[in-house]
Amino acid sequence: MTKVSWSRLMFFTMLIFVLALAACGNADTSDEESTDDSDAATEESTDESTDTNTSAESKPKVTKFEPAFPEQTRAPKVVTETELDVEVVVEGLGVSWGMVEFDTNRLLVTQRESAELLIINLEDGSVSDPIEGTPEVNNEGQGGLLDVTIAPDFDESRLVFMTFSQNIEGGTVTAVGKGVLSEDEASLEDFEVIFQAVPAYDGALHYGGRIIFDVEGNLFLTTGERSDDPIRERAQDLDAYLGKVIHITQDGEAVDTNPFIENENALDGIYSYGHRNIQGVDFHPETGDLWIVEFGPQAGDELNIIKPGSNYGWPIVSYGIEYTGDLVNDGISEHEEQGFVEPVYYWDPTSAPSGMSFYDNDAIPEWQNNLFIGGLAPNYIVRVIIENGLVVGEERLLTEEAQRFRDILVTEDGALIASTDGGLIYKISAAGEGN
Repeated sequence: MTKVSWSRLMFFTMLIFVLALAACGNADTSDEESTDDSDAATEESTDESTDTNTSAESKPKVTKFEPAFPEQTRAPKVVTETELDVEVVVEGLGVSWGMVEFDTNRLLVTQRESAELLIINLEDGSVSDPIEGTPEVNNEGQGGLLDVTIAPDFDESRLVFMTFSQNIEGGTVTAVGKGVLSEDEASLEDFEVIFQAVPAYDGALHYGGRIIFDVEGNLFLTTGERSDDPIRERAQDLDAYLGKVIHITQDGEAVDTNPFIENENALDGIYSYGHRNIQGVDFHPETGDLWIVEFGPQAGDELNIIKPGSNYGWPIVSYGIEYTGDLVNDGISEHEEQGFVEPVYYWDPTSAPSGMSFYDNDAIPEWQNNLFIGGLAPNYIVRVIIENGLVVGEERLLTEEAQRFRDILVTEDGALIASTDGGLIYKISAAGEGN
């Protein structure tokens, strides 16, 4: 009797063990439904691999779409060979949405919800009192004080430009304003709004809001399409500034070489259209091309080269799907066949890409001309290697930090700076460079 009971006990123990293994093997490994403010994280191995075909992305695809060309998604994994120092320079901030180096190792940094503009010293980690004179913002949802940059002639003009979500009649808009940083760096003087991305909409999502100066001293502004259906359809409309790349002067006027300047049915400031929510923008150091990164819905985040007058397809086509799991517009993904520009690259599953910067410095030679993008969900910094306009390698950095990386910049001395929604400022540099 004892022998029979022991055998049964062993049998049921082994059976439970086998069933447990099977359950683990069949678990759903797809990403959770992703939103722009999801806290999901992916841990990516940094081990070098001898398999050159191994993708940087280890998770299964969310969609069944196939890329238009092989290099369009899931690039091979690469690993930085330079030994790096990673330092948290500042902590305890709010959502640090935008930043710019206005003096050597000194940054202007926006705080999204509190609408504060701060000065951060990277050498000693000090943080200034909030600069007075910042605009009133609507900080609901994804709104607030967003991006910041300085005029090309800042040393003389001391002009600071910022984007923010502004209340106007009918809802909110993405607005651009400018002011003069006082000599004592305590206030923005004569701040004025120079541009509003109309029409207004009563919603709290997808403001876009990145700004960058071109070589002629004009501004490129990115906007979102405000997310909701049907307002998002206005990304296709040339009489709305939603879901667009916009090209304006420092006074907020349309640049006179813009592609739709002679079209009486189009807004003069539009440069490109059919975008969802552009969160990163920079110029390629060698080619001078304007690159942007924008959120897809669930999967389908896009990296694009912006060409004047071009249509990038949202919300008619997408390599992603709705957050509900439904197809976008019956599941059309092919851009070129529909007359739209194919993305240079897309992510499936999502990387929730935010601020980005090309590395144009010789401090870390292997990073020269590489693109670095902050990832919100999963939580990492994406390093993208580009050759002849195609993505040929991808690396995920700081995967174990569990931070939502909101913005990226490269300092004059070649350090990579990353701000986070968790109030941290990271400095990444070649080992020994900071000593």
